[in-house]
Amino acid sequence: MPRKPPSLDKTQARRIWLSAQRLDSLSPFGDGPQATPAATAHLGYVQIDTINVIERSHHHILWTRIPDYRRDHLIQAQSADKSVFEYWTHALSYIPTADLRYFLPDMKAYLDKPNGWFESVAKSDLRKVLTLIRKSGPLTIRDIDDDVLVEKTHPWASRKPSKRALQLAFYTGVLTISARIGMVKTYELMERHFGWAEQQGLRPKPATERQRLDYIIDRALRSQGLISLDSICHLDAGRKGAVRERLESRVRRKELVAVEVEGAGKTEHWASPETLDTVAASPPAELVHILSPFDPLVIQRKRLKLFFDYDHRFEAYVPKEKRVFGYFALPVLVGEEVVAAIDLKTDRAAGKVLIQQWNWVGEGDAAAHKPAIEEALGRFEAFQLAE
Repeated sequence: MPRKPPSLDKTQARRIWLSAQRLDSLSPFGDGPQATPAATAHLGYVQIDTINVIERSHHHILWTRIPDYRRDHLIQAQSADKSVFEYWTHALSYIPTADLRYFLPDMKAYLDKPNGWFESVAKSDLRKVLTLIRKSGPLTIRDIDDDVLVEKTHPWASRKPSKRALQLAFYTGVLTISARIGMVKTYELMERHFGWAEQQGLRPKPATERQRLDYIIDRALRSQGLISLDSICHLDAGRKGAVRERLESRVRRKELVAVEVEGAGKTEHWASPETLDTVAASPPAELVHILSPFDPLVIQRKRLKLFFDYDHRFEAYVPKEKRVFGYFALPVLVGEEVVAAIDLKTDRAAGKVLIQQWNWVGEGDAAAHKPAIEEALGRFEAFQLAE
């Protein structure tokens, strides 16, 4: 008779996830520039987003885990140390360069068959941008001023044909983003940026599909602790069947254990035996984290609701009259509970962060939590306004 899987209540599940996300300690990756690639390596990716009513998500996510984080630390990691690179996970993200080989097959797939977004790229436009970069070095779209402008085909598109050509070359791995200032990207030949052209043998070997599957499982185990098919394959449902086979193989080898999570219903979860042996018996320190809506703890909304009983609403694209939490509400984590959602906006001219709306959620209340949150908001404002 099969043994019943071990069970975890929501408190235990939360503690595993918080520990894996390194949100249960003050400075888990140390200080200084090297903390940024260390945090990115542990999390697996740091999502990039364009919205900037407050600091953009990639800087915010890193600051949450690195109290002395500075924006130039990420610039150094990308452009000087080259320890991180940009590519697509479930969204455009910073990824450890050590993991680049796992993304080379995706780049080749784009090269073999570009998706519909890039079907309109003319070969002449692609040749033009690549010739410019080969001859003149890295460039941004702002450096190209001789395009014949076209009508936009999408609100996020550009009237410059060269922009889509640069994007296609990026997704196929011919170009990489060697620098980013705000949302202005500098493109460079990938071979030249990483020095592969100068020294043979440096170019990584593309991962096999089996290695890729093991990679995304290991990434999830490291950064989530307690995993499910949905959490491993976020916005990548096509790989679920193959991932399940790899998980079942690990269970047979006793590398993973199936786990029942309170309230999860039919959603299966797995963890390593070591993780289950080290579930914290006491609550973490009551650290206050003002989280980005794109933080790895928040971005998977169903998982967040299951573990924290908190249903986050991202309302930036919701009509104003239908918003509940506000345009860009940030969940506030105190210890192991989400207690508030605060809609913030940075007024850079006035030199302050404005509270647009403050909602208490769950067990949050002003008497118990407001002083600590206000202190955290002061630190957050200092980070927002720092050069």
